[in-house]
Amino acid sequence: MKLLLLEDDAVLSDILLDFLREFYDVDYAFDSHEATTLLEQQHYDLLIFDINVPGKTGLELLKEWRDFHMTTPAIVITAYNDISYLTQAFKTGAHDYIKKPFELEELHSRIENSRRLFNIEPSNILHITDALTYHTQTALLHNGDTTYTLTAKEAAILHYFLTHPNRTVSNEELMQNLWNYDDMPSDATIRSHIRSLREMLGKELIATVRGIGYRFEKSPS
Repeated sequence: MKLLLLEDDAVLSDILLDFLREFYDVDYAFDSHEATTLLEQQHYDLLIFDINVPGKTGLELLKEWRDFHMTTPAIVITAYNDISYLTQAFKTGAHDYIKKPFELEELHSRIENSRRLFNIEPSNILHITDALTYHTQTALLHNGDTTYTLTAKEAAILHYFLTHPNRTVSNEELMQNLWNYDDMPSDATIRSHIRSLREMLGKELIATVRGIGYRFEKSPS
């Protein structure tokens, strides 16, 4: 499970990183600029944003990425006691909120609850179907007795589909979440990646929604 922590308090961030990295793969950003760079380069399963950070606030940054169709779950942490910040956090797109000071185990419990709510796989091995297994760290896809090595972009698209199953994902959403601003692909490039994934996964898992995008059909466990 890959997390992005945005926190400008050096002491608190060190404590949080030492604790969270016992359980998760965690990237760290001191300010909104560093967080933006990481969000452009990586896919995250969960965001943990402090509100009062240098540059854009955590809520401003979250809103900006929500406007780009990013649906990654987000926990907001803050020292503010004013209820208006809680209201604003939920309106912006946070799904949970934790006030400082807090116990480390409380944050851990909230992260685990987020994992359950959003069906985030806790391991690096994702079981797509009885025959299909995907290893996120090695980008190896096993389909029965056949093993495929995914390219970086194929791996990113597959991971996005796996974390956003059974809903329509537009080309624009894929572009905004998986490509840098200065390296946006054409629709033909996305179609090429989808075609390659279908050849490895089987055509039935990725449905085309004509004129909109694609839908990854994942049966409930």
